[in-house]
Amino acid sequence: MTVSSLQKLNPKSFDQRKAQHLLQRAGFGGTPDQAQALADMGIEKAVDFIVNYENVSDTNPPSLDDYDKDIIRHATQSERAAIRNARSNGDESVVDMYRKERQRRQRLDRKQITEIERWWIQRLATTPRPLQEKLTLFWHGHFATGYRTIENSYHMYIQNMFFRDNALGNFKEDLVRGIIHDPAMIRYLNNHQNRKQAPNENLARELMELFTLGEGEGYSEDDIKEGARCLTGYTVEDDEFVFRSRQHDSGSKRIFGRSGQYDGDDFVDLIFTRPSASKFIIKKLYRFFVNDLPNGETNESNKVIFSLSNLLKRRDWEIRPILESLFLSEHFYDEDNLNAIIKSPIQLIVQAHRSLNPPQRKQMVQTLAIASDLMGQRLFAPPSVKGWDGGRTWINTSTMFMRQNTLLYLLTGQRPDSDAWDADGARFDAMALVEGHNNTPKEVIYFLLTTLLNVEKPNKDRVSSLEDYMKTQHNTINNQTVTGLLTLISAMPEYQLC
Repeated sequence: MTVSSLQKLNPKSFDQRKAQHLLQRAGFGGTPDQAQALADMGIEKAVDFIVNYENVSDTNPPSLDDYDKDIIRHATQSERAAIRNARSNGDESVVDMYRKERQRRQRLDRKQITEIERWWIQRLATTPRPLQEKLTLFWHGHFATGYRTIENSYHMYIQNMFFRDNALGNFKEDLVRGIIHDPAMIRYLNNHQNRKQAPNENLARELMELFTLGEGEGYSEDDIKEGARCLTGYTVEDDEFVFRSRQHDSGSKRIFGRSGQYDGDDFVDLIFTRPSASKFIIKKLYRFFVNDLPNGETNESNKVIFSLSNLLKRRDWEIRPILESLFLSEHFYDEDNLNAIIKSPIQLIVQAHRSLNPPQRKQMVQTLAIASDLMGQRLFAPPSVKGWDGGRTWINTSTMFMRQNTLLYLLTGQRPDSDAWDADGARFDAMALVEGHNNTPKEVIYFLLTTLLNVEKPNKDRVSSLEDYMKTQHNTINNQTVTGLLTLISAMPEYQLC
């Protein structure tokens, strides 16, 4: 690896390729023209534009009123009384009526989470604030909860809005303190069952192990037990966090060698006195934004992580200065960190959508949601509280087949489960992508390879194979042959990287 650091990149070296790298990592990529426009800004203004996204108008901002919050609700006092009376009187018809009503609401709720999932995919593909959505996705994988466990779509939506609103917020005060008050997280880790008579350790354990400190880093089993006592009485009523003092253990606890009558918020304060609190989250951010390949951990990367960890503490746990410093740095644009992240299914789909600009197809968002699930990443359904492992786990024989078919669908309209001739008829304007770069077949090939794979010089074997394809098409440059080139390029292993 060349020598690089958190020292700022020389502004003169910020070209279209580095701008495209910034677009891909701090968002989901873009067209060559968009990358060039960013390069023309210069690195300082480009990073400011990306990071300070609040200055960019959001023409269709989401609202908590966009979805029905009352599909899943507690039975009213009168309903509970009616059910008790029916059971005591043996009136199964009344009990059955309420059971069917509950099942009806559960069906409606499953439909709503599907609608929310599709809405988010659509937003990811069209947002004018890509870093905000990229971070919302990151926090969703970091503070992972799943709909199948909590079975309340509105609680998942509340959490999604919380991540979006605090995407670049304070890690300690906004995100970690907020997550112990979050209805979805409380339900997901059973903290609504955490009472002083019977403490539940789930949230306390994952708060330290997966969210802040790292597995086995700076805490003991006794710290977990005492932390669980701190979180007793932290529960949910309807869609709101509530603190039930009668269920809270107000006795003295001893955590990290300190004693006091701590509650959950005190517990958060104590966690952030531990040395690993800064390094753990920085390492996860590094893997998400810089390099997640097995050989990505080097002396240089460790130095950068150490520097960013110290910066996080100096800046009182604010995330914004971390990403600003990272995106301005030499290290971020080091050659070994370009094309060093395997695209997640969402990254693959959204980046292809934003860079290729395919036509709007019938049921496109639904198809992309299904494809992402088959590739191993369904939104609002991470596999466990650990989230998605990412990296090499995204790639296997089955997922590669689905990845290639999904790109084929975007380009041609052919659905992964349909016959080759069964497309939707929407015409993809491939020639728009190569406008000004289509004088010769070789020029088209070079342009597409360098921009879509974000490489300085394309591989000779790749060029040769695409030239062979063009020869079979009599070297004709038209919508069909350029679409064919795009299909071949998107099937290349290099296309799986960003």
